[in-house]
Amino acid sequence: MAYGDNVDPKNRVVAIVLVGLFTAGLGYGLVNGLNISIVKTIAEKLDVVDVEEPPPPEEPPPPPPPDNVLPPPPPVVIPRPPIALPSQNVVQAVREIPPPPPPQYIPPAPPAPPPSPDLSAAGTPRGNPGRWATNDDYPARAMREEREGTTGFRVSYGADGRITSCDVTASSGHADLDAETCKLIQRRGRFNPGKDRAGNPTGGSYSNRIRWQIPR
Repeated sequence: MAYGDNVDPKNRVVAIVLVGLFTAGLGYGLVNGLNISIVKTIAEKLDVVDVEEPPPPEEPPPPPPPDNVLPPPPPVVIPRPPIALPSQNVVQAVREIPPPPPPQYIPPAPPAPPPSPDLSAAGTPRGNPGRWATNDDYPARAMREEREGTTGFRVSYGADGRITSCDVTASSGHADLDAETCKLIQRRGRFNPGKDRAGNPTGGSYSNRIRWQIPR
C-alpha cells in the first residue's frame, strides 16, 4: 500500500484549499508589487520633466523727464483810464462851436424841350369800303351755280390815294370770285394818303375781305 492511500480524504481537501489560497495570495502580492513599481516609475518620469514658468511681466519704462518748460507769463492787466465826467468847461466849449452854414439853393435844371410832334399818319379808305362790291356785282355764272365764298385781299396805294396793286391773300375757292374781287376794288377803291414824319403825303397798304353770298 502507498503512503497516499493512508491519508485521510478530509486532510487532502484541506491541503488543496490551503495550497490554492497560498497561490492566490502570492499572485495578488506580485500584481500589487508590479503596479506600485510602475506608478513609482511614472512619478519619477513626471518629476524629471521641468515645467517652464512664464516670465514675470515687464515693468513699463518710466516717463521721460519733462522738458524745461517755463511757466506761462502772468496776464498783463491794462488799467482802464478813468472816465471823465462832462464838466462845465466842456459844455461851454461845445456851445462855442459856430453853427453850420445855411444850405445853398441850387435852382432846378430847366425842363427838356418837348419832342417835335410826330406828323406821321396812316392812310384811310375814302368812303365806305363795304360799297366797293355789292350784290349787284355778283358774277352771273357763279350765282347760277350757287357758288359762294370769302376772298381776302391786300391793296397798295400811292401818295395820290389811288390803288396801284391788288393781291388775293385768302381764296374763296373759286377763281372767278377772286378775280372779280380785285377788279372791283381797283376800280372803286380810293384812299386818303398817309403822312410821313415831316407831314408829306405817302402811300401805304390796306387789307380786308369780301364775302360772296347769294342773296335769298
